[in-house]
Amino acid sequence: MIVPPRLEAPVVLVHGLSGFSRLVPRREAPSEYFPGIPPYLAASGNRILCPRVTPTASVSTRALELRAILLKELGSQPFHLIGHSQGGLDARYLISRLGMDNQVISLTTIGTPHRGTAFADWGIARLARFVCPLLRWARIPDHAFFELTTESCRQFNESTPDVPGVKYYSVAGVCEEHWLNAGWRWASRLVGRIEGPNDGIVSVASATWGERTDIWAGDHLSLVNWPNHRMKRAGESWDRTGDYARILKQLA
Repeated sequence: MIVPPRLEAPVVLVHGLSGFSRLVPRREAPSEYFPGIPPYLAASGNRILCPRVTPTASVSTRALELRAILLKELGSQPFHLIGHSQGGLDARYLISRLGMDNQVISLTTIGTPHRGTAFADWGIARLARFVCPLLRWARIPDHAFFELTTESCRQFNESTPDVPGVKYYSVAGVCEEHWLNAGWRWASRLVGRIEGPNDGIVSVASATWGERTDIWAGDHLSLVNWPNHRMKRAGESWDRTGDYARILKQLA
């Protein structure tokens, strides 16, 4: 097992769309968004924060919530950000447009659709007119679903440039089709036809960002250490603790 280094600055793990800090127990669902990762990194003396923001709100709303939490918890202290999926976009907005660039040392995005995803394009075109009224009736924000389309992310990139002085890194996932269940397999094929290799919903091309991109084998959720039993049965490891230790070694 790789022992992560101890960083001087805290590490903030930012969850993605529909994220949570804990789940109501259900079959095969992990109890943490980044299961096993925070205690593993903290065991080396790192301070790890896992803020919770509104699951399906817009990037700007989630970033404002994230900013408020970090200012309360860290004050003016510098820190590192690791953001999964939409969490990576939230973090970029936080740095570029909310004046936090003077505190952020680095951002590592994991499976983040920087250029959107064809899966979101399909979902908005085919399902939005049915699903969104139900979400609004239940008073559940639906902005995030629209902001993950390829056109929305194109506009986001134009208005949210990287900030000099902040280090940007990324991780992209590539998942073999036989490691996915039927639902994910269909989405992976859709994204694959349009964008190429992907983790089930986000392509390598879209997840690539910053000065270095690492490629991990696995699906979109296994990138944050959710179990993939199909990978396990095939003799492939989905345990990400060592991968997160390597991220910290890169940051050190």
